Amino acid sequence: MDVLNKFCSTVSSTVSQLSGVLPGNPVTREFEATCHIASAGPGLLWKIYRGYKKSTKQEAAIFVFEKRQLEKWPRGDREAMLETLRRGVSQLTRLRHPQILIVQHPLEESRESLAFATEPVFASLANILGSTENMPSPPPSQLKNYKLYEVEIKYGLLQVGEGLAFLHSDVKLLHHNICPEVIIVNQQGAWKIFGFDFCIHNHNTQDSQPYWPFVEYSPTLHPMAQPCLDYLAPEYALTLSHSPASDMFSLGMLILALHNSGQPLYNNSGDWSSYKRNACELKQLPTSRLQCVTEGLREFVKMMLNVTPELRPDAHQFSKIEFFEDVGVKTLNYLDSLFQWDNLQKSQFYKGLPQIIQNLPHRVCIYRVLPCLMKEFVNPTMVPFVLPNVLLVSENCSKDEFTQHVLPHLKPVMKMQDPIQILLIFMQKMELLLKLTPAEEIKTDVLPMLYRALESDAQQIQELCLSVLPTFAGLIDYPAMKNALLPRIKRLCIATSYISVRVNCLVCVGKLLEHLDKWLVLDEVLPFLPQIPSREPAVLMGILGIYKLALTHKKLGITKELMATKILPFLMPLSIENGLTLNQFNALMTVIKEMVSRVEGEHRTKLEQLNSIQQESKSVPMNLTNNNSPQLVSAPQPQTELDQMFSGLGLDNFMGGNNTIPTSKSQINGNANSNTSLSLQEKQRFARQQEAQQRLQAQPVLNPLTPAQNKPQIQVKDLTATLVENNLNQIKYSRPSISTGETVGGTGWQNAVTPSFKPAASPQSFGAFQTAPVASQWQWQSSPGTFTSSQQPVLGSMVTNNQPVFPSPHQTSSLDSLLPTAAKIPMNRMQTPIQQPLMTMSPFQQPQQQSTKALSSSEINDFLS
Repeated sequence: MDVLNKFCSTVSSTVSQLSGVLPGNPVTREFEATCHIASAGPGLLWKIYRGYKKSTKQEAAIFVFEKRQLEKWPRGDREAMLETLRRGVSQLTRLRHPQILIVQHPLEESRESLAFATEPVFASLANILGSTENMPSPPPSQLKNYKLYEVEIKYGLLQVGEGLAFLHSDVKLLHHNICPEVIIVNQQGAWKIFGFDFCIHNHNTQDSQPYWPFVEYSPTLHPMAQPCLDYLAPEYALTLSHSPASDMFSLGMLILALHNSGQPLYNNSGDWSSYKRNACELKQLPTSRLQCVTEGLREFVKMMLNVTPELRPDAHQFSKIEFFEDVGVKTLNYLDSLFQWDNLQKSQFYKGLPQIIQNLPHRVCIYRVLPCLMKEFVNPTMVPFVLPNVLLVSENCSKDEFTQHVLPHLKPVMKMQDPIQILLIFMQKMELLLKLTPAEEIKTDVLPMLYRALESDAQQIQELCLSVLPTFAGLIDYPAMKNALLPRIKRLCIATSYISVRVNCLVCVGKLLEHLDKWLVLDEVLPFLPQIPSREPAVLMGILGIYKLALTHKKLGITKELMATKILPFLMPLSIENGLTLNQFNALMTVIKEMVSRVEGEHRTKLEQLNSIQQESKSVPMNLTNNNSPQLVSAPQPQTELDQMFSGLGLDNFMGGNNTIPTSKSQINGNANSNTSLSLQEKQRFARQQEAQQRLQAQPVLNPLTPAQNKPQIQVKDLTATLVENNLNQIKYSRPSISTGETVGGTGWQNAVTPSFKPAASPQSFGAFQTAPVASQWQWQSSPGTFTSSQQPVLGSMVTNNQPVFPSPHQTSSLDSLLPTAAKIPMNRMQTPIQQPLMTMSPFQQPQQQSTKALSSSEINDFLS
């Protein structure tokens, strides 16, 4: 939390400083300053801010000079200083050279400040050597314990020498103030010349011999408005002259300060008289004062500090000394000039670069080597030569360094598919990429590259990709694994013509199993194994390994249905492949036996559970309250040969035996004790069966009834002959009209028993008759013409069991009129069986009322006969 608060306070203070300095400056329209990082220039008056260009987000450094720093100066000195600064930036803007600081935006002036923008800057050499004037407090963390490596010093001095050679030979310009304050170290570590505030132009444009006018030092002018006396050549005071050799003296003094903890040979503190005195002592400079300088450079530094200008080496000679014939210096120099070479020269250089990179300091590799290499990523032809060096540098990077300096430049390269060597290099260094790349970038950039590698035609790339995929399977989410990765591996395994690729596919799938869930393995992995076309022993062992892992892994497992129906029928033919060795055959049979054993065990357990449930359901009590009540027990069936044949196979229920339901309470208790507990459904079923049994028991016992004995039949005298004779006599002596309800001769029967005719199936036809014996009890009721019987008569107003059968009116016949009137006395019983013709009639057809017809004598005689 303290670090965060400190950071916030630093940012707020920087913003407040910038808001007070830059709001009126036109530079702020195009550039945004973020933080104060360094200082440079005469007296370190320029404040350097890190920033960026608003339109392009390109990094930049913003140099700001606050005019309030000169408020205590005399007015003349203040104006002279402002003019000097304006002149220096203006001259810098006009110069273009790799060793000259590059200006991105020219000088802009406001009432409060001067400002301009340059390439990104790390710090000035003075800041690196320990000068902290105009620096933020506390100093930036990157400057703490910052030390220059020998290769950095060598190459930096070489760059300054080349810059001076450009100024002296090409521009004919004297810098006139070479010191640590005007040497800028940019973000890549290159040394750039800055601070042309006191430069002197050539005034002899006509002749080949340049002429630089001499400007005397003014003791009355502020020291910051004049060149630094600690690095100024002695001839400036001794002979009142200057030349390009004067800049070389300043460079020699700079070399001495670099090796002397930033301290020059003399410290004049801006005093002109002290400077003159020290200049005279240089004529007899002891060699012991130069012991701090490196051995290979000491002799040349002594020459550069010579009082005689003509004895000093010039800039070109300085650049050619043996001290700079260093492999690291040459490598950095070549990297800066690569744009001048063709592809063949570049490829040769990049091939030998890995041996050099291993001997270079890591900081140099990050800030000096990598930026030059990454410029070649725009040329796909050179990427296979550059990429190994970039990844070699990345091996010593931390995650933050890799994410900041390397990964942003590698992302476009990961999308390249041509040349194919790019993918191959990435596959070979995939472990490094996975170690340094954040998880989110792995999903968005590395994983798609692996998908493309799986789809390539190069066997080596496919095998390398399959070998590295399991190493970061934990970073792959479930949808990507199911929908992107597994389908590509399966497609490659089936379609490839290389056995090694197919085996690697199976090995890769086997390693991925622990990152998959059970159902993904059952649905996607196991079904595709039988589709693999080849049956080589290596492929079979790969398939067997996947089955074994899926079978034994605690998170996975294979269902017995799948083993019994799919896997075992597939593995059994493989066991007799001719190419298998004994060990391979034993491994295959071991897995097959284990699967068979699991299927047997699981299915037996299932059947035992089902059998126990069936036994519990059969042991429901039929009577829990009265054990002495009669029970229905099925009689045992005789055991046949078929029963004996299937005995003990669990088919008794299907053979018709032992289907009785146990009803006794002891049987229930016995079955209940066989299992420790019953499920809720079984208890509910037993309770319902118990209630049903109690309801059955509550009903009265049905006993068979003995049939009622027939009542003694009353012997009735047959009066038929007498009645017929009387009727004939009545007809003979009196001939009344015979009709329904009339009497014959005053005496006779009314509504006598008439034959019942039952219509046949067709209600319109009465030709088919049946005769059936009617042996039932006929009872005449008090109402004339009605009688009862246990059998239903067909015609007449009859009732069965004292209920009328048809509500139709009384039916009469022409024979009723033949009965005498005296015979109207009702008969209570008539037990004599009567043969009665029956005529079938539809049960839905109501009997129709028949009209009475008078009979002639011949008809009566025919009827009686």
